[in-house]
Amino acid sequence: MKKVLITGAAGFIGYHLCDRLIKEGYKVIGLDNINDYYDIRLKFARLNELGISIENIHYNEYTQSEQCKNFAFIKLDIKEKHKLIEVFKRYRFNYVVNLAAQAGVRYSIENPDAYLESNIIGFYNVLECCKTYKVKHFIFASSSSVYGLNKKIPFSTHDNVDHPISLYAASKKSNELLAHTYSYLYDLPTTGLRFFTVYGPWGRPDMALFIFTKAILEGKPIDVYNHGNMKRDFTYIDDIIEGVYRIIQKSPQGNKNWDYENPDPASSKAPYKIYNIGNNNPVQLMDFIEAIEEELGKRAEKNFLSMQKGDITASWANVDDLIKAFNYKPDTPINIGIYKFIIWYKQYYMKKI
Repeated sequence: MKKVLITGAAGFIGYHLCDRLIKEGYKVIGLDNINDYYDIRLKFARLNELGISIENIHYNEYTQSEQCKNFAFIKLDIKEKHKLIEVFKRYRFNYVVNLAAQAGVRYSIENPDAYLESNIIGFYNVLECCKTYKVKHFIFASSSSVYGLNKKIPFSTHDNVDHPISLYAASKKSNELLAHTYSYLYDLPTTGLRFFTVYGPWGRPDMALFIFTKAILEGKPIDVYNHGNMKRDFTYIDDIIEGVYRIIQKSPQGNKNWDYENPDPASSKAPYKIYNIGNNNPVQLMDFIEAIEEELGKRAEKNFLSMQKGDITASWANVDDLIKAFNYKPDTPINIGIYKFIIWYKQYYMKKI
């Protein structure tokens, strides 16, 4: 049986990926420190969906799922290298998917220490363990935010991304650099995934769809930055998970045609590859809000504001490499994704609405 470690397993993408891999027959161990960046009750609820009871969770201990023999959970912080080594030594994973990270562009301006500790030191610790214990394929979450000051759209992984505009973006770019170094030095297959504005059921409360839905239902105004003049390549969670699932099974082999004099940032002579996973169909922020209003049957009171530091005006994923390598392209329409999210939101927060 294929064994996979998923860090950040109590998170939005982590939860959905655990669920998918369990159903596909993988032996999955989820790891998460369950920090309080947002409501930990949501994180525990996700784990409960996977059969992990809150009362059974103890720090640095293995907790077996009550409903699935192929899933277990360990509460642990990837910053704790020695304890992480113990986990790798004991379970000998075939694959590792690193989704653990301090998220949020805006929060990185307020609390930069958290990003250095988790996204760089923690990431390095996971890489070291993958190298030491001969993991077959290391997959990690990067972000569309790495494109920073790039204006050429759609964003391509083959373009240079050396001008991030937030510490969060810089930490994700650092992950890509570290991963390539380990691929080159130790022949460790690594794949970085630049996710584009992921949304859907069980989503993060600090993301726009969650914030807007909650405020509109409560009759509170929503903050609309850059006066609504923004575009996002909103990507539905199931499309993200399908992409990750396919990529896990195909380790990069190294680009035999890689040119040292004209280096391609998305590949290498080493077993290293970067992919965008996005809907390839940017949506105007005002159209996004209108779709939420239509689904809720209620208009939003809008508070128009200037652009925030660290934010970008538009994101749009070029997914040609994803299509070429896996015959796959995310395609869930925004109205369908919003509908499914709001159904979940009303069910989950039923008593509060």
